[in-house]
Amino acid sequence: MSKRETGGGEGVEVVANEPFSGQPLFHGAYSSGQYTYKIYYLKKKVPLFIRMLAPEEALQIHEKSWNAYPYSRTVYSNPFMKSNFHLVIESLHTNDAGTTENIHRLPAEQWRSTSVVHVDIVKDPVNPTDYQPEEDPSKVTSHKTGRGPFQGTRWWEKVQPVMTCYKLVTADFRWFGLQARVERHIHDFERRLFLKFHRQVVCWLDQWYGLTLDDIRKLEDDTQEALQRQIESGEVRGTVVT
Repeated sequence: MSKRETGGGEGVEVVANEPFSGQPLFHGAYSSGQYTYKIYYLKKKVPLFIRMLAPEEALQIHEKSWNAYPYSRTVYSNPFMKSNFHLVIESLHTNDAGTTENIHRLPAEQWRSTSVVHVDIVKDPVNPTDYQPEEDPSKVTSHKTGRGPFQGTRWWEKVQPVMTCYKLVTADFRWFGLQARVERHIHDFERRLFLKFHRQVVCWLDQWYGLTLDDIRKLEDDTQEALQRQIESGEVRGTVVT
C-alpha cells in the first residue's frame, strides 16, 4: 500500500526497520517484534483548508510503530506542532466476529466516551476514487485457500476462519479554531484507510499466504528501496484529498 501512496515528492520514507525486544506494549504483554520509523509527506493528502493555513514544513507526519502481532501500536507526531498533535492507533487482532467489548481494557469512564465504529470490508460504501474491482472481497476468490467471495448480510457469521482487527484511535490536535474540525477529519480519514487497507489485505491473500518471515523481510527491504526511488520522482499517487 505504501508504494501506491508514494511519488512526486509525497508519500512514505522508511527511516528504520528493525527488531525490538524487552518493551511490553499492552498490559505487560507483547514485548518483542518489529519496529519501524517512517516519515509521511502529505501536502496533497490533507484538506485544502489545512494546506492554506499550515506552512509546508508542517505537512509531514512521523510514524513510529511497534508490531508485536497480534498487537501493534503506532504513534504519529509532527515536528512543527510538537505536543499539540498526537495520534495513536492501537490494533489487536483476535479470532472472533467483532463480539468482544472493550478489548483494549479502557477505564470505565474512557470507555463510556469512546465511539465504536464498525468497518465492514464487504458491505460498507467505498470512496469512488478508492474502488478497484480486484480489491472487492465480494468479487474475489483466493485460489490458494479457496476463501471468498464474501457476500450477503452478516457474512462474517457464515465463514470460518474469521478474524476481527480492533483498532483504538486516539487523536489530539490543538490549534485554536481548527481542533474539532481536524480531529473529526482524522477519524474519518483513518476509517477510510482502514476500509481500503483491509479490503486489500483480504483480496491480496494469494500474494502473502504462506510467506516465511525471511520472505517478508526481503519484501520490506525491496519496498524500502522502491519507495525511496518513487518519492524522488514521478507524480503524486494514491489517496489525495481536495
